[in-house]
Amino acid sequence: MKQNQKYRIIIGGGGTGGHVFPAISIANALREKSPDSEFLFVGAEGKMEMEKVPEAGYRITGLPVAGFQRKLTLKNVSFFFKLWKSMRISRKVIREFKPDIAIGVGGYASGPIVKAAARKGIPVLLQEQNSYAGVTNKILAKSAGRICVAYEGMERYFPAGKIILTGNPVRQNLLLLPAEKEASLVHFGLKTGKPVILLIGGSLGARTLNRSIIAKLSEIGTADVQLIWQSGSYYFEEAKKALEESGIKNVVLLPFIKEMNRAFQVADLIISRAGAGTISELCIVGKPVILVPSPNVAEDHQTSNARALSDRQAAVFIPDREAEEILVPTALKMIGDSEGNKILSENIKKLAMPDSSQRIAGEVIKILESK
Repeated sequence: MKQNQKYRIIIGGGGTGGHVFPAISIANALREKSPDSEFLFVGAEGKMEMEKVPEAGYRITGLPVAGFQRKLTLKNVSFFFKLWKSMRISRKVIREFKPDIAIGVGGYASGPIVKAAARKGIPVLLQEQNSYAGVTNKILAKSAGRICVAYEGMERYFPAGKIILTGNPVRQNLLLLPAEKEASLVHFGLKTGKPVILLIGGSLGARTLNRSIIAKLSEIGTADVQLIWQSGSYYFEEAKKALEESGIKNVVLLPFIKEMNRAFQVADLIISRAGAGTISELCIVGKPVILVPSPNVAEDHQTSNARALSDRQAAVFIPDREAEEILVPTALKMIGDSEGNKILSENIKKLAMPDSSQRIAGEVIKILESK
């Protein structure tokens, strides 16, 4: 890489943690390779990137852009006005910032800024997190020089010559496990020598996962297991009431887990939704996993993500509609299947790409140096 080269880099996208955290990881990796470079994030007004990006030490500009509703609704009347306004702001941002490259990490917030950059002849790199390509990235693919993906077989959506398999960037603190597992057990108030099931449903929670636990609390209470139950803030009171009424003592209920690396360390089995970022983290953790994809996402992409793992015997896949009945019985059966869990663990580890952000940053630098 050219010594002390200073680049101007725009990163567009956001809306959810699945887009925001990878974007920040890519920026951090680029900053390591090119400390003098200048970064500008572009996201959606009112979304989490407007808080998380400045917390990470980067500038961000917000666009009024919103997602297009697939059903008939009055919200789509304002969609086109917001899109037009976002395109106008994006052209101004490109004109004033004069980026050397535009990176799109997916989500509707990346569309206007990446499109505006491409129209000015600025090189574009896209990052697609899911095994089912998002609408925005499919539209932008013609403008991209490279498309970094996390799954094989993405030639279904993008030109094969542009695709590079890099994996998804993950939160680096997940790789830093505490030295002593015992300390992590104490942190959660758990006993040594008894298997631990970890259920994670995101910061807000997942309705089906919580209802599945509530429906089978009596079975959990009589089993020789311990459960860390992250209910999410939205469902915490409902979960707390059900747990208190059940009287069982082998469940640790939390609205949110701050030290997720400790939770992953003590878990013998993990139950989770199937967002792309979460799956990338679970591959690195390398524990047996049950995936229950959320049906309430665009193009049902979480089901595609889950199938991509279950087809490789790297996870157990349970459809959302069946979870309330069979999730807990399946988990309790799996916790005693050491041979089956060993196979799942070995296979999911094979899919791990812990250096994804470095790989993507490397592709960005190649584009910049070839200009």
